[in-house]
Amino acid sequence: MAPLADRFGRRFPYLRLSIIPACNFRCTYCLPHGYHAAAGAAAPLSLAEITRLLRGFAVMGMHKLRITGGEPSVRHDLTEVLRTAASVPGVDKLAMTTNGTLLSRRLGEWMDAGLTAINVSVDSLDRAAFARITGHDRLDDILTGIDMALAAGLTAVKLNAVLLRGVNDHELPTWLDYLRDHAISLRFIELMQTGDNLAFFRDHHVRAETLETELLDAGWQVLPRAADAGPAREYRHPDYAGRIGIIAPYSKDFCAGCNRLRVTATGDLRLCLFGEFGIPLRPLLQDDDQLDDLVRAIGGQIGRKEQGHFLHEGRTGITPHLASTGG
Repeated sequence: MAPLADRFGRRFPYLRLSIIPACNFRCTYCLPHGYHAAAGAAAPLSLAEITRLLRGFAVMGMHKLRITGGEPSVRHDLTEVLRTAASVPGVDKLAMTTNGTLLSRRLGEWMDAGLTAINVSVDSLDRAAFARITGHDRLDDILTGIDMALAAGLTAVKLNAVLLRGVNDHELPTWLDYLRDHAISLRFIELMQTGDNLAFFRDHHVRAETLETELLDAGWQVLPRAADAGPAREYRHPDYAGRIGIIAPYSKDFCAGCNRLRVTATGDLRLCLFGEFGIPLRPLLQDDDQLDDLVRAIGGQIGRKEQGHFLHEGRTGITPHLASTGG
């Protein structure tokens, strides 16, 4: 079957699958009051449902999979989810995004299950600031886990830091010191407005281009975008072991490089993180014999994908917060 593509010529070999909406952090920009399940909320997809879902996407050319949450390590069968995902024919890159709280204790079993790459959310290298942002004083343990991941030989170790005006936007010098001898890719992510964070967004949004100007002035050079790359603009400098990526959703043509689809923890296909609707796939995940119907359903919906999001217009779609869809 031909790779999944939309009417704008974009191909989608990359799936981000949330396996649980719950998170054990209380990040100020996402879940400042902690996670609270809605009354009557459906349970996350079972292992069998996940297996059928991934087989369907793999038939359509998906070969890179990222497991997300909420916080995926909150799910007790995470290792089994990873092992199952890694065994799906066609999946050759298995990544996960995590807050890193269990990284130092469970990295080995996750890698044994098939994990090949990891992104860890670290919004500050200042211990007090990290605790204020996340609600947890866990920075030292998380940094230990990151060092273990680097030493373990994963194909990619990336850190994610959400830029927050007046909170962590002054920390570039500290990050540069860290990158001198840490061969990681640090991703600075521009704060995005969601359904429930408008006041916070107005107080703390800073344009990522400001940071890019600082990098260019300091001798960092933008790398050519790979053919299968996502929306991050990546920079390197000969004096540093690490690289810096900038994810700037409010920049011009940000969506032109979109190469991923998303499925929520309860099985809704999201064509865009900030889309206006979800397509329920769960009814097509109840039996192995439904594979053809699942493939037809996914292929039939891709034509509804918009050319870009509508964040510039203040339209955040049906995403109340990033944990609800997996970021």
